[in-house]
Amino acid sequence: MTTVLQIGNRAIAASEIIPLLASYNIIPQLLCESIIDQAIAPITCTKEETADALEQFYQHWDLTSEDKRQAWRERYGLTQEQLELMATRKLRIEKFKQASWGHQLESYFLKRKRQLDKVIYSLIRTEQRGTANELYFRIKEGEQSFAELASEYSIGPEAQTGGIIGPVELGSVAPNFAQLLYTSQVGVIQPPVPFGESWVIVRTEKLVPAQLDNFMRQRLLQENFEAWFKQQLTQLSPEEKIWMGVNAKPAQVQEANVA
Repeated sequence: MTTVLQIGNRAIAASEIIPLLASYNIIPQLLCESIIDQAIAPITCTKEETADALEQFYQHWDLTSEDKRQAWRERYGLTQEQLELMATRKLRIEKFKQASWGHQLESYFLKRKRQLDKVIYSLIRTEQRGTANELYFRIKEGEQSFAELASEYSIGPEAQTGGIIGPVELGSVAPNFAQLLYTSQVGVIQPPVPFGESWVIVRTEKLVPAQLDNFMRQRLLQENFEAWFKQQLTQLSPEEKIWMGVNAKPAQVQEANVA
């Protein structure tokens, strides 16, 4: 038996690796990482980038001497080239994202901007239409403030904040409600409208336009990366899809289970 991994007193042979991965349900993770590795294989790093990545790797694993580094490589059966690929993997993934979608980020941002814009709004929810109408006219006539009535009458968690919600992205709000918030004039209370099993009174307090800053760029690159990855999963074999939970089991397996 050829030992490939020593854990305490247990020696794990090469022939045991796949059964162990399966029993620990690690096969899906292995498939995921393999898909990514194939995609980033052509991506390279400069000598400086590799050196920086290795230094960070050594610091993280406390590999402060060449003897420790060599022992670490031998323990896990890694060559120096494989270690460099491991250390630079995160950077190469970021380079892959930039190379794949960086050139179209501005147009993608404009397409998504409506959903990425944020809004701050005031809300009162009540189960009765008559109550909603009464509260609306009290606010409109200046008899009581929106915050006072929200604290007293709203049936949602916004009662704890004087009716104020946000800032939240419009994309995280139900589409018809987001449309109401987006098209409402800032600072103008809207008449009660039915929403689910409640009646709601809303007032848009502030619209916060999304900006294509560095944080947003990284987020949009990640969105594209995740969409690409989902597409890759559809190209797996039927057996691999079962591991990943991408779709239903093959027909013959389903029939056997039914029987």
